[in-house]
Amino acid sequence: MHLRPICRTSCTWEPSWNFWRKARTLTIDILSQMEHLLHIEGLRRNFGTLTALDDLSFDVPAGQVVGFLGPNGAGKTTTMRAIFGLTDLDAGTITWNGTVVGQAQRRRFGYMPEERGLYPNMLVGEQLQYLGRLHGMTAIDASSATTTWLDRLGIADRIASKVEDLSHGNQQRVQLVAALLHEPEMLVLDEPLAGLDPSGIDVIGEVLTEQARSGCCVLFSSHQLDQVEDLCESVVIIDKGHLVVSGKVDDLATSGPRRLVVRIEGDRTASWAEGVAGITVSEVTGGEVRLVLDASVDSNAVLELARSTGRVTEFVFARRRLSELFREAVK
Repeated sequence: MHLRPICRTSCTWEPSWNFWRKARTLTIDILSQMEHLLHIEGLRRNFGTLTALDDLSFDVPAGQVVGFLGPNGAGKTTTMRAIFGLTDLDAGTITWNGTVVGQAQRRRFGYMPEERGLYPNMLVGEQLQYLGRLHGMTAIDASSATTTWLDRLGIADRIASKVEDLSHGNQQRVQLVAALLHEPEMLVLDEPLAGLDPSGIDVIGEVLTEQARSGCCVLFSSHQLDQVEDLCESVVIIDKGHLVVSGKVDDLATSGPRRLVVRIEGDRTASWAEGVAGITVSEVTGGEVRLVLDASVDSNAVLELARSTGRVTEFVFARRRLSELFREAVK
């Protein structure tokens, strides 16, 4: 059997078929990392004197759920609409796997707008099958996918109901099914968790995670930052139409100055920490105060200050919450 060196500097030899198998695997891995990438570059959009998007650029890679965050009016919905060609751009490009996004690419995307995008008088099952056909599915495939996804989201018994007869939360579920049933390569969801009870949030969170792990790009916006922190691997935060922060949630949570969580029995204002040099009060929630400490601050001194106020029931260093990061980014 012919033998081939693995590399010039190696003295290890192996059969040539094994060498090429490894090379092929490496090539597939590299190509898979290159596939399914939404690239947004230099987006600009003005509405009269209002600048909605201001040179906005970021990427959405496959394999993770990406949270798209920002205050009201930051430009999130305008960006999402631009991905689907629903609003014109003054400048910038949106590409999918290196190709400028057009109608052919959008047929492989799933979109869930914040505003209701369903026909209220149409039956749930008929409407979803119709939307599936618009994405190029056969009637049989659209019917099968409709049944499967309605069951997955716990509303299979409402297949023959009119949309207008459903609760707000169940309408959200139906609208999510409309975005999912054609097996999209890219999911863009605008406030998908709004109006859902905790069990509904859990189910949709599981679905979004499953989609990402299967290789789908998932971009969704939400003002429910606790849920975003639990679901997302990465976040993109924009303000006034431009990017202010992006990165992995874990990296952002562990970066920056030290964070200290303190709880004092009977204290719900944390006034004891106000105005202390080197200490910034980040959040006060239900008697728990989160402090940001400068490098020069001695945590033992902070503990003594807290003890002088009352009985300390919690005193621990913690990660930076997404809500803290958000406030600091858009301050």
